[in-house]
Amino acid sequence: MANTGYASALGAGTIINAIATWKGSAFGIDLKTRAKVRFTNNNKISGTIKGGGNPYLIKRCVRLVFKKFNYQGGFAVTTSSDIPIASGLKSSSAAANAATLAALDALGKSMEPLEVARIGVQAALDANVTITGAFDDASASMLGGVVITDNRSHTLIKREEIESEVIIYSPNIKAYSSRTDVGRSRLIAPWVDMAYELAIRGEYKKAMTLNGFLYSSALGFNSEPILMALELGIGGVSLSGTGPAYTALVDGEKGDRLVDAWSSLDGKIIRTKVNNTGAQIGR
Repeated sequence: MANTGYASALGAGTIINAIATWKGSAFGIDLKTRAKVRFTNNNKISGTIKGGGNPYLIKRCVRLVFKKFNYQGGFAVTTSSDIPIASGLKSSSAAANAATLAALDALGKSMEPLEVARIGVQAALDANVTITGAFDDASASMLGGVVITDNRSHTLIKREEIESEVIIYSPNIKAYSSRTDVGRSRLIAPWVDMAYELAIRGEYKKAMTLNGFLYSSALGFNSEPILMALELGIGGVSLSGTGPAYTALVDGEKGDRLVDAWSSLDGKIIRTKVNNTGAQIGR
């Protein structure tokens, strides 16, 4: 058993938001949250999220791991991240996965990746930072690539690796998933089901664009960033999660043109790519 454990996990972008139907889809992006779990010489427990966030979430993850392996003792868990918080880019899922993996690393234990993700989902529900448990986001953060899930049963339905650049527009506002208007989201469920069927067929770009228009309308976000991307011939663009960030899957020069277009908006532009590798234990 080591004294200290380290791990990292991915942010993610949305293809299908699961709030309306409990069926979701997301893709891992090459932005990471890094966690460190260190045993302490007393029974004190501390959690620090550099840059802000909910420390209860990461402390709960470590507690659940320690309980599973019958370890009792104090610890300090710390995370730092490239992922903007409260932007729909799965910062909570990444923090939960990274903290859980770092706790396992500190104990010298291992678990199947999706079991690790399920611990993070439980901790997120306990911390009230999610509505459905966000198993789709947790799975994309853990496994990388594109995932399709049933969030009610915490089941992975499909995973596929894709290669794409990802352009993110992150407005200068925050939107917390736990404060989302679930009732309005459920109103669009029949049309979200249509987007989900597109995703099942592997038509991820069409699926995420339809999802983007639906949830932008239901949750009161501007669809202009989506239309700006469509005007450039980009077929895969969506509001990510419950917003406020937008993500686009792009190739070649279209990425440059989208960066130029979205740079006229108030906020930050991030260029990254789909990560197919997933979360990792170690520094």
